[in-house]
Amino acid sequence: MEPLTPRHVEDALAALNLDIQIRTFEETTATSQQAADSIGCALGQIVKSIAFLVEEQPVLVLTSGDQRVDDRKIAALYGVSRKRVRVANADEMVAIYGYPPGSMPPLAHRSSGIHVYIDELLQRFEMLYAAGGAHNAIFPVTLAQLLLMSKGTLADVTREQTATSSD
Repeated sequence: MEPLTPRHVEDALAALNLDIQIRTFEETTATSQQAADSIGCALGQIVKSIAFLVEEQPVLVLTSGDQRVDDRKIAALYGVSRKRVRVANADEMVAIYGYPPGSMPPLAHRSSGIHVYIDELLQRFEMLYAAGGAHNAIFPVTLAQLLLMSKGTLADVTREQTATSSD
């Protein structure tokens, strides 16, 4: 199955009447650190899109680039055991969501009805940066726009930590 492209993301942004332009870079922006370095922003401003399957139901978690998702909190949101929550593999990401790892946008997915949770810690920033459908494509977005485009729900989805993570 062929992955979707930044064109799909651009079309979805246009359909929402959002005047947002995707930027492409020569170098990869697949990791949060690479994206932050390319843009010149704080690591936390990068929106990581983590694809989960909860009892085989697709769930997308949009989290701050300096945080790690707590699968126990995802399980609690669904009232299931932690064993029922797993990260989607690369083939599942393309088949279900439409994009390979390192390129997952917050909208324009292959399947409809994907529940989206948005890390509450993204509220720390006025401007965020999300993947645009390719390993080197990013677009600027506010939290309000992110909520609108993803139809996501703000939630506490990250691990408690004392030091920041770089992935």
